[in-house]
Amino acid sequence: MQDVIDLFPPGRAYLADQLRRASSSVPANIAEGAGELTKRDKARFYRIARRSATECAAHLDVCRTLERTDSSRYDACRSLLLRIVAMLVRMAVALRGQRRAGLRTAG
Repeated sequence: MQDVIDLFPPGRAYLADQLRRASSSVPANIAEGAGELTKRDKARFYRIARRSATECAAHLDVCRTLERTDSSRYDACRSLLLRIVAMLVRMAVALRGQRRAGLRTAG
């Protein structure tokens, strides 16, 4: 993402800042989730990370619309974001499934 962020002119610094914050929020929330003790809390942080990744995709779309990035860079970033979102969805769903399985065996 940093190479896309660097392409913003000074007049669009607010967009660069939003993209920078959203992109750094993804790994930060994954790390926070990994440090949680309960599956529910882990899943919550993974969902927050997913939302930050989709926010990055939205900002990336704006970059493309404003012609601040070329097609190959856009496609590469978009592909990476889709993979990250898919991974986070699987992680959250797996935790939900484990939590439900635990509730069935506890009863």
